[in-house]
Amino acid sequence: MEALKVIGHEKIGKIEFTGIEGGFGEGKKAILAKDAALIHTQPVGNINRIVNNNRKWFEDGIDVIDLKDNKNFAMLLKQSGFSQNQINASDHIYLFSERGYSMLVKFMSDEKATQIYKQLLNNYFNMRVAIKENKPAIVNQERLKIMKDNSATRKANMLYKIAMATESNTSKENLLAKAAEVLTGEMTIPVMKQKEYSAKDIAEALNTTANMVGRIANKLGLKAKQPGHNKYGRWANSKSKYSDKEVPQWLYTNEGMKAVKKELEK
Repeated sequence: MEALKVIGHEKIGKIEFTGIEGGFGEGKKAILAKDAALIHTQPVGNINRIVNNNRKWFEDGIDVIDLKDNKNFAMLLKQSGFSQNQINASDHIYLFSERGYSMLVKFMSDEKATQIYKQLLNNYFNMRVAIKENKPAIVNQERLKIMKDNSATRKANMLYKIAMATESNTSKENLLAKAAEVLTGEMTIPVMKQKEYSAKDIAEALNTTANMVGRIANKLGLKAKQPGHNKYGRWANSKSKYSDKEVPQWLYTNEGMKAVKKELEK
């Protein structure tokens, strides 16, 4: 086993963790279970549980090292921020290789974990290897990618904040779709959480006319002030039957349909 050493503080976004080198080969980076827990915003007990429940898949010395099994690692553990009480109280203190960490992420099996894994792979495992092996093209490529990703994230975050501040649901949908395009490269139209109905849809469901639905909505004051929304529905733009212009249309939620139905049954 290669000697382990603390190489200093590393950062993923705003999160700092302890960089460790060795153990799995000369110059190979490793990450502590407690730091993986910090990065993935999980209790370290959950990380240890994943390893313990799938221990047959984690190969000792290749994927994982249990530092608690070897007293020679006591100094390294203290350099990594462990107190003596924490060391004594821990059943396992796992250290992951790049391969071991990738296995851990697969057992987490969620999209967020995979995204974080990619960041850690680019910014920690691969970056330092490229620098050590004097591969400036790879380093520059990764740096440019990180800068581009950070720029896209900032732009998408700005669009999201503007969308959340607008009162127009149509504008909000367009801004959110643009934010999604900035992040993914595809124009993704947000899916509404509630099913929505036009006056015609409700009329057909309740065996009445769209005009009657509109009159009831006006009588009960179901419609919000344009271009707002409420629990009964929202204003949206719809193409006019008689021209190319868009006209405002009130779309009803389930609550809106229930209110119309209740009034019809009186």
